[in-house]
Amino acid sequence: MVAVVVAYNRRDLLRQSLDGLIAQNHACDAVVVVDNASTDGSGDVARAHSLSPDVVTLSRNTGGAGGFAAGIAHAVRTHGADLVWIMDDDTVPTPTALAELLEARAAYPGEPALLASRVVWHDGRDHPMNTPRERPGVSGELAVKARAVQATQLRSASFVSLLVDARAVRAHGLPEAAYFLWNDDFEYTARLLRRRVGLYVPASVVRHLTKTFGSTDADPGERFYFEVRNKLWLLTGSRAFGLAGRLLYGASTLRRWVRTVARSEDRGQLLRAGARGLRDALRGRPTPTTEVLAGLGAVSAEVAAVERGAGRG
Repeated sequence: MVAVVVAYNRRDLLRQSLDGLIAQNHACDAVVVVDNASTDGSGDVARAHSLSPDVVTLSRNTGGAGGFAAGIAHAVRTHGADLVWIMDDDTVPTPTALAELLEARAAYPGEPALLASRVVWHDGRDHPMNTPRERPGVSGELAVKARAVQATQLRSASFVSLLVDARAVRAHGLPEAAYFLWNDDFEYTARLLRRRVGLYVPASVVRHLTKTFGSTDADPGERFYFEVRNKLWLLTGSRAFGLAGRLLYGASTLRRWVRTVARSEDRGQLLRAGARGLRDALRGRPTPTTEVLAGLGAVSAEVAAVERGAGRG
């Protein structure tokens, strides 16, 4: 089992995240830190940490989406991971977080493609930014199987503490690096879970140390560009959903956008950012991950190998 932490200019939070990993009562076999071209010495913090992680330094900032694609590929190809536990550098796992995920996975009568932790803020409240989506219309049998291990069947989850089976990675490939940030986790987990099982395990707890408490629709400003562009890419071209799923989540997305604009203190900025996102989404499909992450040396080769194996190269 290999943990992957994607880091960008949050050295103090990264140190706390690594402290949380070293304190796990079930140790990781290896830890990979992807330094996404940080300028604050995050890579040095990782290399100096007593956990002795494998630090992968990227020559340019590839966003969270590119960082996770690179990190997962490195974990699978270089470390031969059977499971990959991924998180951001502002995620601090509690000491039993990994053990609870592994226990639920071992007890479940099947082979989950992924398992997600309960994500809380500084004060212990469930973090609205990382609310997992339950699988709609889940069958009685699947629901019973999940309840037997104190879990819930998932349709998608965030990258804040997600345990992924490497077999699912090899079958479905890597996150879409072209997303850069936002909705990359939604697209990837929904793609993995279209015909596979995912579990939400509330006994596994991590803290997400964001500056503010709120979901991503809380007045995102210029970042609304990524929300619109990436969500349209997801709903119109991803293999994550069939027609029914596109209609269901498309309607949900429209309601969310209306709420976001209505609550914004600068609707003009939001509408302009959204218009740019719409324009770029209509211009074409996202650039393949192998092309987005080209020119990064050995990392590029690992990414290309995983994508080729999944038929996406």
